[in-house]
Amino acid sequence: MVGRIVALVSVVVLTGTILALIDRRGESTPVAVQPDFVPTPPPATPAPAATAAVEAAPFDENAPFVDPFSYDPDRRQEFEARAAAGNAHVLYALSPDGVIATAGRVAQFRTQIEAAAAEADVDPDLLEGLVFLESAGRPDIVAPQGLEGAVGLTQILAETGQNLLGMDVDVAESARLTGKLAVATKPKDIRRLTAERMRVDQRFDPQEALAATARYLNIGKEELGSDELAFVSYHMGIGNLGDVLDAYAGGPTDTPLRYAQVYFDSTPVSHAAAHDKLTALGDDSSNYLWKVHAARDIMALYRADPAALEATAALQLEKNSAEEVLHPRTDTRIFADPEAIKQAYRDGELVGLPDDTRVTGLRFDPKMGSQAKRVGEPRSTYRGLLPEALAVALYIGAQVRAGSGEADASLKVTSTIRDERYQAELVQRNEQATPDYSLHTTGHAFDVLRRYKSERQAVAFQATLDRLRSLNLIAYVVEPAAIHIAVSSEAAAFEPLLDRVR
Repeated sequence: MVGRIVALVSVVVLTGTILALIDRRGESTPVAVQPDFVPTPPPATPAPAATAAVEAAPFDENAPFVDPFSYDPDRRQEFEARAAAGNAHVLYALSPDGVIATAGRVAQFRTQIEAAAAEADVDPDLLEGLVFLESAGRPDIVAPQGLEGAVGLTQILAETGQNLLGMDVDVAESARLTGKLAVATKPKDIRRLTAERMRVDQRFDPQEALAATARYLNIGKEELGSDELAFVSYHMGIGNLGDVLDAYAGGPTDTPLRYAQVYFDSTPVSHAAAHDKLTALGDDSSNYLWKVHAARDIMALYRADPAALEATAALQLEKNSAEEVLHPRTDTRIFADPEAIKQAYRDGELVGLPDDTRVTGLRFDPKMGSQAKRVGEPRSTYRGLLPEALAVALYIGAQVRAGSGEADASLKVTSTIRDERYQAELVQRNEQATPDYSLHTTGHAFDVLRRYKSERQAVAFQATLDRLRSLNLIAYVVEPAAIHIAVSSEAAAFEPLLDRVR
C-alpha cells in the first residue's frame, strides 16, 4: 500500500491480524491455559536423562559458540528463502476465500502485471507477489479508512495517487459512485457505474493502478538504489527505510545495502539503532518484503503444482501457526505413553531440562507436569525436550539476556514434552488443550509464560522470536498465558549449546 510516501499495512490481507505478539507492558496476568497448572509438589528426583544437566557448570559467556545463523552475505539467497517460508503462514491463514482462490484471482492480472513490471524494470513475479499481498487480487477493495485511504489492486492512498503518482483521483465523485454501486442490482448498471468510477478514481482501474505502482517503484529505485529496497519501501516508506539504512551503515552509502543483511544483522545488540527504527514502526513493515517473497512462491506453486499448494495450505491451516508444516503428523514421531518418553530419555533422544537459571536464562515452572500423577508418573517425566528444541530454548534464554542487558532476567518455561495419555488427561481439564495432534507430544514444542521482568526483556524476547521465525526455525503463537513455540528439526545446528549445560 502506497503512502507516507507509503503505506501502513497490507490492509486487505493483513489488517487487524498482525497482533502484538508479545505483551510489552513488562507483566501480564497469567491464566490457566496450555500450561497445565495444578498445585502439587514437585518430585524429588529428576527425569532419567536430566541429572547431569541439572548439575550444570556455570554459564561461560566467553565459551566459543558460533551462531550458525548469523548473517553471511554468501548465504543471502538461503536467508531470503528461509524468510519467505517463515513468514508465509499469515498469507495462508488470512487470504480471503483461501490461498488458492486468492492465487486464482491474482493470476487473472498476470498480463497487466508483466506490462507494469517491464515499465519499472522489476521482476514481474515480485510485483505479482505485491498484488497478492496488498489486495488478494481484488481491484475494487477499499481499506477500512475509506476512499481517502488505500484503494484498489495495489492499495494506493488518495493523496499519494494524486500528488506523487499522477493519477486521476476524485474522492468525492468516487464516493458518490461507490454509494450507487452498493445498491445497484442490474448487471448493466453495475458495469456502467464501475466504468465511471474507474475514470474518476483510477485506483479502481487495475491497469492504471499497476502503472502507478510501477512509477512508484521507479521512484523508490532512484532514491534507494535497488529494486528490492523499492519493494521494501512500498510498505515502509522511502523516508523511513532511508533512516533505517543510514542507522545500519552509520550514514549514507554509495553502494545499496541488501535488505537481508539489514534485517538479519540488526538486533538489540548488533546494529541496535537500525533495529530500534525497524521495530519502532510497529506495523509489520520490517518483514513486508519476505511476505512479498512468500506470495511470489505461492503463485509459482499455484502454476507449477496446484496439488502441492493445496497440501501445503492444509498443513498451514491445521494450527494457528505453521508448526504442522515443520512437523506434519504423518512424518513425526509421537510419544504414545510414559514408557515411550522414558525410553527416549534412556536412549538420549530426549534431554531433561537443565534447572539452573543462572546457566540458561530460563526457569522452569514447578507446576509443570501437573497431570503426571494421573498417569502414574513423577512430574520429572514431563520436563524434557528433543535436543534441538532444548538448544533453541537455551539460545532464546541467552539472546534475551544479551538483548535486554539484564543478566539476571529469565523466562519461565511452563510446558514441554507430553505423551498422548497425558494429553488426554489434560484435555479433560483444560478447554484450551487440543484433543487433536499436539506438537507437545513430539518433544518439538515448549511454552514460555507471558510475564516479563521489564519492557526490555519483552522486546528482546520478541526480537529473538521474530528472527528465529524468519529463519524458518520456529513457529510460534500467542496463547492467553504463554507463547507456544514449535521448533524445526533444522534447529539442530544450535545443539552445540547443550555442551554448556552438561
